[in-house]
Amino acid sequence: MWPRVELWLGLVRSLVIYWRPGRQRGLRDFYRPFVGAGDLAFDIGAHLGDRTQAFRKLGARVVALEPQPAVRRWLVRLVGRSQDVSVRAEAVGRAVGTARLALSRRTPSMSSLAEDWPGSLADRNPAFRGVRWDDSLTVPVTTLDALIEEYGLPRFCKIDVEGYEAEVLAGLSHPIRALSVEFVVGTLEVTEACIQRLDALGEYEFNLVEGEKRSFISPRWLASDEMVAWLRGGTMSVSSGDVYARLRPDADAGAKDGSSDG
Repeated sequence: MWPRVELWLGLVRSLVIYWRPGRQRGLRDFYRPFVGAGDLAFDIGAHLGDRTQAFRKLGARVVALEPQPAVRRWLVRLVGRSQDVSVRAEAVGRAVGTARLALSRRTPSMSSLAEDWPGSLADRNPAFRGVRWDDSLTVPVTTLDALIEEYGLPRFCKIDVEGYEAEVLAGLSHPIRALSVEFVVGTLEVTEACIQRLDALGEYEFNLVEGEKRSFISPRWLASDEMVAWLRGGTMSVSSGDVYARLRPDADAGAKDGSSDG
């Protein structure tokens, strides 16, 4: 299949998944406890901006980063014209510089900076056997610390970067009030590294969402060791999802951030 046709079909697929009617209402309801009017949110790996749109509709200012040029053009069309959204072309990692981004035309949401993903993910997680990385490009890389220096400390940070989440958190030295990081079964060592990094930054508690669901697996927030135990023993029927972390209420009372009350 011609590369441009493959890319177009991949973008259409993402539009159907992430911008289907009714999805935004559920996203806003889910994120309302994390993001409110006047807050600052970071969307790291924004893709087509469904989370950016939800944060914006909740009244937040959003910094959305998407390094794939074709995807970013759609991101700008869909959400980037708002004065409350800043779209940036960088990827995010542990240090400012450049990196090689592996691209998947048919599934652009799977493009990744993680060097081992293209060669090993399908063997480690059968759900991804149909994904093919068929191109690459060099992209600029910034860090969370650099973004915080420019924009302020966000109230919430979403990180969905296909196996590169721990590298993103390696470039963070400030505890953020609440975050989410994607997990993928078969690469849970990345997620455990994220939890360890957050533990080093602050007193966090954790919960988890399976796939694209809008509810947490646990009725209470878990300590880091409990979250790791669940990941190691409870994910056999789950292919991927997101781990959420928030500073314990008694730990973040004095936190300064980029919100209107800061």
